[in-house]
Amino acid sequence: MSTKRVDARGLSCPQPVVLTNRAIEAGAESLEVLVDNEVSKENVLRLAKRHRMQTSVREEGADIVIEIKK
Repeated sequence: MSTKRVDARGLSCPQPVVLTNRAIEAGAESLEVLVDNEVSKENVLRLAKRHRMQTSVREEGADIVIEIKK
């Protein structure tokens, strides 16, 4: 199972959520979503919760990496 990467850095909401949702609906079971602000992070985490997926968050410099798995 490969991890799909969604680079949503520099995008304002709702774009990070839209891109993440498209990946989930396309059947991705493992995602790595990159965002660069707290609002996008919280919104992507809410989306993952609605899809009943597991999440973890880590920071890499100025970026926030959200790992999402079924």
